[in-house]
Amino acid sequence: MRHALGLAQRGLGNTWPNPAVGCVIERDGRILGRGWTQPGGRPHAETMALAQAGQSARGATAHVTLEPCAHHGKTPPCAEALIGAGVARVVVAISDPDPRVSGRGIAMLRKAGIAVTEGICAQEARAQQRGFLTRVTRGRPMLTLKLATSFDGRIATASGESQWITGAEARRHVHALRSSHDAVMVGGGTARTDLPALNVRGMGSLRQPVRIVVTSRPLPDLPPEGPDHGPLWPVAGDIGEVMAELGRRGLTRVFCEGGGILAAQLLHAGLVDQLIGFTAGLILGSDARSASGALALRHLADAPRFRLVETRRIGADLMHRWLRD
Repeated sequence: MRHALGLAQRGLGNTWPNPAVGCVIERDGRILGRGWTQPGGRPHAETMALAQAGQSARGATAHVTLEPCAHHGKTPPCAEALIGAGVARVVVAISDPDPRVSGRGIAMLRKAGIAVTEGICAQEARAQQRGFLTRVTRGRPMLTLKLATSFDGRIATASGESQWITGAEARRHVHALRSSHDAVMVGGGTARTDLPALNVRGMGSLRQPVRIVVTSRPLPDLPPEGPDHGPLWPVAGDIGEVMAELGRRGLTRVFCEGGGILAAQLLHAGLVDQLIGFTAGLILGSDARSASGALALRHLADAPRFRLVETRRIGADLMHRWLRD
């Protein structure tokens, strides 16, 4: 199952509105076929793995990171494909809360006489599927807020200069993070001041993230859509409704890169699921621009709190990743 989770990881940021799933077909420890959800969401992981396994899939075990789908969409149900291939057993990490599936895939397999084992590596699978699960259960995508700051929590000098607070290694890592999300989001102020490309560079050929600018004012001339830039979506309104609209459009994972006003809006509304900080060893002082706008907190207990899950040195900078409980 951990092998299947590693395969699923390859699809993050490339499969929306579908989940990124991994599948490994094996018998007696020998891998017969493996697959992961392809860009755009099709073919599905099970289809890829079954095609590779061929006739040897009969009597084998399939390990799948998410319950096989049970509904007819643009492709036939994966549960039917596994049944037709004659697998003897299916191991599932977590069930799919999508109302079109929600236990039906597992029920189809068991009705066909296939043994099903559930809950293997469930915690890891839920963490990996957090974007898809959040969209299905909460109606919005998972949101990662990235902040690159000085040691004293500033994102730019008083004059607005911000390039570059962190080093080249940290910036390369940010591109990898962008590639694992469906969309990159900034506020209108950041778009007008920095004219950011909001794309993934130096990672080879891949599906570029959607570029989202939260603004009610006309945008400057950002780079046009094309192979090196994803679609540009200007959105406006209450930040909660903006996130709900992004969910309705099919996005599952959004990577927000500020600035401070948008960060404060998201934090105040309780919409930040993951916080990733890159801290550099320089001090900008109290007159520099803060990483977050005003939150109007009256009590410390009202402050948004996150749980530390990872720290790592990247070049000369420190990366720290936090999750909302």
